Amino acid sequence: MANVVCEVLVTEASLDTPPKAHRGDAGAINDFWGVVRRLEDGREIDGIQYEAHREMAEHQLRQIAGQAAEKFPLQLVIIHHRVGFIAVGELSLFLRVATPHRSEAFRASQWIVDELKKKVPIWKRPKFKVDNLRRASHPPSRSYDVAGSEAAKV
Repeated sequence: MANVVCEVLVTEASLDTPPKAHRGDAGAINDFWGVVRRLEDGREIDGIQYEAHREMAEHQLRQIAGQAAEKFPLQLVIIHHRVGFIAVGELSLFLRVATPHRSEAFRASQWIVDELKKKVPIWKRPKFKVDNLRRASHPPSRSYDVAGSEAAKV
């Protein structure tokens, strides 16, 4: 990882976009924002509870950043992941890469996010909205508890 600036962070704080520090050789700076979407498995949610083994997650993120720097001509990689409850529409992941060319920046960003999802010990549990509008004459075919797990039928 020669001359690559690498920054990783797992935090409960809201994520802010770091200022761009252009080093002059990068022709492409690609920012990726992972945002909590409104639907999870086709059901509406209030947000997602993210949990992590923080030290291991940061260790894995550093390893992924190092592997990405070997695989792509990166000059900069920043990976920030938020933990705790994150409401719909809020930022859960921020990734920035800087490379000489745009195609490398896009490919590196996708590779990093794919590796992060496979290897980093960060777990998510969606908080599903409670459906108070069900009619007694049309009970749901499945029952879910508040955490979104299928509940036993009574």
